[in-house]
Amino acid sequence: MPDPKLLLVEKGYDADRIRDDLEARKATRMTPGRKGRKMPIPLDDFIYALRNQIERGIGKLKWLRRLAPRYDKTADSYLGFIHLGSLRLGHRHFVNRT
Repeated sequence: MPDPKLLLVEKGYDADRIRDDLEARKATRMTPGRKGRKMPIPLDDFIYALRNQIERGIGKLKWLRRLAPRYDKTADSYLGFIHLGSLRLGHRHFVNRT
């Protein structure tokens, strides 16, 4: 599995050991700092706002009723259903457009 390039999580994951691990892997972190931090950590608000779109997309995929309980036995069939569900959700933006 390749090393991550970006960690985009909420402030509950703002721990020094997580930050140190990401620095060792040369990954960028977009985590807002906790209130109790003495030195505020800068945050790119535009990239962090993308997290909301990702969460909404995953929430829409869970409405397909097959992804949340993991009915599929293998990782390949699960990933295939994610692809089919994504195509189904994205299809709405291209149909009946003039």
